[in-house]
Amino acid sequence: MRLWSLHPKYLDSKGLVALWREGLLALKVLQGKTKGYKNHPQLIRFKESDRPVTMINAYLGVVLEDARRRGYCFDEKKISKQKISNQIAVTQGQLRYEITHLKKKLWQRDRKQYIRIRNISKIEPHPLFAAVRGDVEDWERIIPHQNRHHHHMGNQQMEKRL
Repeated sequence: MRLWSLHPKYLDSKGLVALWREGLLALKVLQGKTKGYKNHPQLIRFKESDRPVTMINAYLGVVLEDARRRGYCFDEKKISKQKISNQIAVTQGQLRYEITHLKKKLWQRDRKQYIRIRNISKIEPHPLFAAVRGDVEDWERIIPHQNRHHHHMGNQQMEKRL
């Protein structure tokens, strides 16, 4: 499960669909409607908020808006629309980690989207989150990358291989 701190506009179509599905799973977990995933690290920041179910619904509302903007038909009846009234802090280190992680995924599965986001200088968080100074969040599971060649490769080196 990955509930991106990044704005959903950075995701490719597969990533957006996966985020919607994983967000709906997170909603069920936070509502107490499933036994699995209860202690998943991606849920910590929602659980620590004043109203976890409201916050995940607000999170999913933004994902739904982005899907509509792209012409997808996600089922809005699966969520309870919420306005974002307060934000959850996310560290700039976390946002940097996620954009790097996303670029590696996009390099493998959607080169056009990779090219669109490869040179982002100011990373926009999902509107539910407010960027604050700091390193990668404590709850993040650092994923070792299987493909070491790409792990050490910078953007220019990746682009040369296109």
